[in-house]
Amino acid sequence: MFGPFERAVAFRYLRARKGERFVSVIAIFSLVGIALGVATLIIVMSVMNGFRQELLGRILGLNGHLGVHGVERNLADYDAVTQRIRGVPGVVSATPIVEGQVLLTSDQGGASGGLARAIKPEDLRAKALVAGNIQAGSLDRFEGDDAIVIGTRLAQRMRITVGDKITLVSPQGRTTVFGTVPRVRAYTVVALFQVGMHEYDSSFVFLPLSAAQTFFQTGDTVTQVEVFVQDPTGVRAVNRAIRAALPDTPIRILDWQDANSSFFAAVQVERNVMFLILTLIILVAAFNIISSLIMLVKDKGRDIAILRTMGATRGAILRIFLLCGASVGVVGTLAGFLIGIVFCANIESIRQAIQALSGTELFSPEVYFLSRLPAVVDPKEVAQVVGMGLGLSLLATIYPSWRAAKIDPVEALRNE
Repeated sequence: MFGPFERAVAFRYLRARKGERFVSVIAIFSLVGIALGVATLIIVMSVMNGFRQELLGRILGLNGHLGVHGVERNLADYDAVTQRIRGVPGVVSATPIVEGQVLLTSDQGGASGGLARAIKPEDLRAKALVAGNIQAGSLDRFEGDDAIVIGTRLAQRMRITVGDKITLVSPQGRTTVFGTVPRVRAYTVVALFQVGMHEYDSSFVFLPLSAAQTFFQTGDTVTQVEVFVQDPTGVRAVNRAIRAALPDTPIRILDWQDANSSFFAAVQVERNVMFLILTLIILVAAFNIISSLIMLVKDKGRDIAILRTMGATRGAILRIFLLCGASVGVVGTLAGFLIGIVFCANIESIRQAIQALSGTELFSPEVYFLSRLPAVVDPKEVAQVVGMGLGLSLLATIYPSWRAAKIDPVEALRNE
């Protein structure tokens, strides 16, 4: 498409000579603008993808994809219900649990609200998100009536460690002749976990199922059966299958899409808005290409006229200036692509380095729920961003190149 003549002239025009540096400076700024726009868009979209994926993985990894509850009271025949749920196609695991809000206190003076979750010891050991992130102690001691597993951030707040006692106070007390008395029980910390999500590490505690049934006085019942499925996006179909498998049991099912729909919808809206806003950076850089090419055409009017008189066609002049603008756009887009990919691959190290230099916390776990800055590069999105950068850059060169091709050599030389 571009012959040796067009390439030689185009690259000659891109190199600044004395007295022509202003046009080249504008071209350099256009290149930098496109590079920054493409890199920023790749980085932000990757961080948003990572943020969503990490939250989804941690929320669903600890809470399950489905919760099967009783309609009016707790599930009584939960072992039979659990076995029937496990036989439903698409179900990976089903775990009976007891949950309850508690007040946590320690002898060291710490106090905090939390969520007590009771689970069978073998089920907790099978839960990879917890069992694979034990920081101290062991789940082998998670049994009996006085064992408890807590998060590392909760342990730091309560100033306790493995082997210390922690007291649980239930707001649902027992009724006596003197009125309602809160239920209080001390447990021994046998292990500390850290799943990487601040809310869980600072408020969740795990108890053996039998111990929690005694503490919360639920009897031989559970508050729900927690279900994990093979495909979280197909949870609705599994919901219907579970209902069909339990036709004689009054149940209500709450899946993760119902429980967290507003949260993930907000993340998706924010992601789309950030894409539109950051696209404007590339658009502004494309306008810079237009302005630099228009100035280049005006500056090279005499040269264009001479080239035309020497036999250069309008198409050759058009291709020369198309190549000038396209070179800036292609180089800027590729530079932005490389910067974005390298930045995403080392984003956590970069964050820690900036924090060390500035002395400020850039990614607070209390605000963003996660203890590290995630980035997941989606090849399709990267291709879309690169294509958009190249497309806008090429579109920006059309009008100035057309103006250059329309220059009348006689008029141009007469005006000189």
